[in-house]
Amino acid sequence: MKMRTREVKTNACRRKTHNTHLAQFSRVTNVRRKNKFYGFWFFLGGETVLFASLFATYLALKDKVLPGQKVAAEIFDLPLVFVATMLLLTSSLTSVYAMHHMKNYNFRGMVAWLFITVALGAAFLGLEVYEFYHYVHAYGHTFTSSAFGSAFYALVGTHGLHVAFGLLWITTLLIRNRKRGLSLYNAPKFYVASLYWHFIDVVWVFIFTVVYLMGLVG
Repeated sequence: MKMRTREVKTNACRRKTHNTHLAQFSRVTNVRRKNKFYGFWFFLGGETVLFASLFATYLALKDKVLPGQKVAAEIFDLPLVFVATMLLLTSSLTSVYAMHHMKNYNFRGMVAWLFITVALGAAFLGLEVYEFYHYVHAYGHTFTSSAFGSAFYALVGTHGLHVAFGLLWITTLLIRNRKRGLSLYNAPKFYVASLYWHFIDVVWVFIFTVVYLMGLVG
């Protein structure tokens, strides 16, 4: 009887210790997850400052061209830029669908919508590269041709690099987790990548308005 009582106490003590370790692990995991989100928001704050500086530079230099050079209204191909804009905005919507499936624990649905997001983002990037190629060869509008050219390519090109980084980020997550499914470890990573993609889309809306629409009006 005493041996049985001692065994029961020992098992209860083990369960208590196990539960304590689980609680400590859960607290540590939550703290690490929160720290990652805080770090991501600080990162986006730095990115916002970067793009604000590039926008300010562009607005100061957008009319600085040499005599005989074409201005923005004579160069920009608005239909092409509009198509690229629709592709990027649609990719933001597909990433929302992906996160909806993630919250419903539908890993395959999330992966499918993220692949569509990547495809749309890649199409946008391809149109942007073609746009730069067209401006350079048709109008001689290069990074060093004028202050306007330097400011334009610095702003729009930096955004293009961010799009490429976002595509690489999402693609890497998809490849690394293709056999793992969703878990508490990788779900926040997909969510943060989706937030970053939305940030890129918001920046492009400002670029489309400030650079292209105002450029054609001005």
